[in-house]
Amino acid sequence: MAPPFFSNSGPDDLSNWSSLVSNSIAFRHHLHRHPELSWKEKNTAAAIRQALDQLGIEWSVCADTGTIGRLAQSAKGPHIGLRADIDALPIHEANDHDHASTADGCMHACGHDGHSAALMSAAAWLKAHEDDLPGPVTLLFQPAEEGGHGARKMIEDGALKGLDAIYGWHNWPAIPFGKAVCPDGAVMAGNGTFRITLKGAGGHASQPENTRDPVLAAAAVTMALQQIISRRITPQNAAVVSVTSINAPSGETVIPDSAALAGSIRIANPDDRARIDAMITEIATAQAAAYGVEAEIEIFPRYDATINHPAEAATMRSAIEADLGADWLFEELPVPIMASEDFSYYLKELPGAFALIGADDGNGHHEPCHSPRYDFNDRLLPVITRIYARLAGAPLPEQSSLSQD
Repeated sequence: MAPPFFSNSGPDDLSNWSSLVSNSIAFRHHLHRHPELSWKEKNTAAAIRQALDQLGIEWSVCADTGTIGRLAQSAKGPHIGLRADIDALPIHEANDHDHASTADGCMHACGHDGHSAALMSAAAWLKAHEDDLPGPVTLLFQPAEEGGHGARKMIEDGALKGLDAIYGWHNWPAIPFGKAVCPDGAVMAGNGTFRITLKGAGGHASQPENTRDPVLAAAAVTMALQQIISRRITPQNAAVVSVTSINAPSGETVIPDSAALAGSIRIANPDDRARIDAMITEIATAQAAAYGVEAEIEIFPRYDATINHPAEAATMRSAIEADLGADWLFEELPVPIMASEDFSYYLKELPGAFALIGADDGNGHHEPCHSPRYDFNDRLLPVITRIYARLAGAPLPEQSSLSQD
């Protein structure tokens, strides 16, 4: 069981900014020590629900390991949702800090522990000022973002019921701390994966003429697929097709019967998905035939592009600027970035916005997401708490209490 969210203070002390920040850091470190993979976040969910109980926040189960918290439900203003993802990745942590993962082969390598702690910190602050909120606030602690389509299941279970808008964010180590991006339109790409099995006829390496070589065909398919973006998609549309593995195990003197390719697709424009999928099928089939080999092609759409709604993006930019200052925009980062997010499901259902907030403060927080050396920057916790408080219309802490940020 997790320690109480206010383990370093008491529930009456949560309007004290310094106590709130220290408790959110402790909560983040607890989640980091005990990561769980998508759809297996049982203990993570228990910790979140225990903390909500301790804060006196009404909650309900959503999507099994997901949790919905509710504040100011009788308020008459616009009803907003604030979202955090809670799952970890199948990566063995290479860090040795005190809060390193205790689960072998599993770690919070994308910062979902920090996202959850920031939302819990915001929940505590909003609860302390619940009577001042102009409209209802729904807190979405979502499972299975890492390829598990958790947002889709949350929607199916009614997570967006009654909401007028939704907001989310992701820490981003490639952006300096104190900078961010939150554009109108696409902020993150859509994605998909593919598998291609090339079936030929193996034989002795000394007699290739008596075989139908799937390895040679795999090389040709790989080279041809990498040219989809450079020759078949307009340069104005950001897209990526990457062959990420070739598997054709055999002996040094043996041409195998088959070879398998796998890869990733990234798209910024949703209209490009069907075109790229069709080209992968067309090219793989034609190249295989040229080498006397058959191609079996499987394409798996994953997430659509995360596309901000202009009015809500403007609202979120105002909240970011109020906290980070007038020069908050990191113009050096082209958007959309080609990573993907299942927050896209929410933005297809109702207005909202998603921001990338910089993590790199020069103190080791430059390691990219999904690296075994990654660690979330705890300095982001008070930043996001204030941004979420602004979005919800809550009062903010006195400036004098922000010195430890």
